Amino acid sequence: MQLTKKFVKAKNPCTSGYRWFLRDQNGQGDYQEVLDALVADNRIDDACWLLDQFGPTDEVLTLDSVDVNAIVFAGTLVVRLGIHADTVVRAGRCIQSGGGIKAGTDIVAGENIQAEGSIISGGHIRAEGDIIAGWGIQAESRLECGGRLHAKWDAAAGQGISVSGNIRIGQSLSAGGSIKCDQGIKAGGQVKAQHDIVVECGIQAGESIVAGNHIETGWGMLAGCDIVAEGSIKAGEGLAAAGKIEPGAGHGVYAGLRVRLDAWAVAARVVARTRPDQLVSGFWCGSESPLCPA
Repeated sequence: MQLTKKFVKAKNPCTSGYRWFLRDQNGQGDYQEVLDALVADNRIDDACWLLDQFGPTDEVLTLDSVDVNAIVFAGTLVVRLGIHADTVVRAGRCIQSGGGIKAGTDIVAGENIQAEGSIISGGHIRAEGDIIAGWGIQAESRLECGGRLHAKWDAAAGQGISVSGNIRIGQSLSAGGSIKCDQGIKAGGQVKAQHDIVVECGIQAGESIVAGNHIETGWGMLAGCDIVAEGSIKAGEGLAAAGKIEPGAGHGVYAGLRVRLDAWAVAARVVARTRPDQLVSGFWCGSESPLCPA
């Protein structure tokens, strides 16, 4: 794609960026070459803006390794070993790494992000498709995924986690804000959020499910230890914990919110070491072995 003065000006660029384009590129140039020149001139925000305006390409860049200040590529970035950037790693389509991916500020892809190692960002991690790591996933700010979020180790974000697909984590899942998932969560360890946990399907955790505010699922919850919230605990179906089920002061425990009353004994079972004092709805089963779908 060839960029021209007229083409770029129609996107309402900032004054300094447009002047740079006129001065350094003579008001024209190949799309990817302009992106590369912006990055080389440390105008990384301008490169990201340009990619936002003109979108992805079908080009594929294949490299052995990447160790740079930043990389902004309009197509798919394929790296046989690892990727390291002091600031931004961004691709218009996919980012694929045979090792890990580490960026000082942001890791962003228009489609999938996939690494055989860990995916670590000093800022946010965002993909319109899947985010899949052979090791762990860590974002200092937000973690946003338009597809599936899968990691064999931990996945953590300093702020919120938002996922459109399912979440499958080998160890623990944690967020400094809310965790929101449009499908289900399955984690080998703890599922913990400093604010809400809102899941359209169910949650299955090998350890505790803990929220600094409310926990709400469309299906059920199964925890290898406790289910604890500072707010209410709501499930469309059943609740099962090997330990306790405990909402915050003044809040209740609600099971079977999407189940007919005559089916509560089967589909709205509440299982815990002791009966929750604030149990408002659901069929209390005592402390028998839990079985709850996620």
